[in-house]
Amino acid sequence: MAVHRTRPVDDLVGDLVRDLRPVRPLPPPGLRALAWLGAACLIGFALAALAEIPDLRERLATPDLRMAAAGALLTAVTAAYAAFATSVPGRPAAWALLPLPAAALWIGASGLGCLKAYLAPVAEAHAQTGLGCFGFLTAVSLPLSALLVLMLRRACPLRPNLTAALGGLATAAAAATLLVPFHPEEATATDIAIHGATVIAVIALNGLAGGRLLARG
Repeated sequence: MAVHRTRPVDDLVGDLVRDLRPVRPLPPPGLRALAWLGAACLIGFALAALAEIPDLRERLATPDLRMAAAGALLTAVTAAYAAFATSVPGRPAAWALLPLPAAALWIGASGLGCLKAYLAPVAEAHAQTGLGCFGFLTAVSLPLSALLVLMLRRACPLRPNLTAALGGLATAAAAATLLVPFHPEEATATDIAIHGATVIAVIALNGLAGGRLLARG
C-alpha cells in the first residue's frame, strides 16, 4: 500500500507567500483629491503666466458671476472628493450626493446670469467667443480627466461609471472655475449655453470612457 506524504502546513504557506510583495495602502480620499486639485491649480498658474487676465475684481463684483464661480469651485472640490471616496471598495455610493448642493449653486447662479443676459443684454453674443470658451474648457478638461482616471484606477472602484462620472463633474467644474479669470466679456445667454453643453459632454464622456478604463483596472 502506497504511503502519501503530506507537506507541513508551514512549508505550504511559505511557498504561497514567498513571491508576494507588500501592497502600499492608498492615501485617504481627501489627500488624493487635494493632490489632483493641486494639479488643476498648477494648470491655472501656467495659463495665468501665458495669458493676459482682465480685471477679475471688477468682474467678480457681479453677484451672479461671483456665486457661479464659487459654486463651480466648490463643485470641483466636493466632486473630486466624492470620486475618490466612491473608488474605494466598501465606501457607500451615497458619497455621490456630496457635490449636489454646490452644483445646484453653480447651475442656479449660471441660470440667473443667463436670465439677466436674456432680459437685459449688455453684450452682443459672438460665435468666436463661444468657440473660444468651448476650446478652453475642452483643453483644460482633457489633461485633468486623464490624470484623474489614472489616479482612480489604483483603487479598483466597484462602481466605475459612477466614480468616473463624478470625476467628470469635478473636471468640468475645475475647468469652468479656471475659465472665469480669462473670459473676455460678460457672459451672454449663448456663452452660458455653450458652457453648459460642454460641461455635460465632459461628464458624459468621463462616465462612459472613464468608466470602461476604470472597469479594466
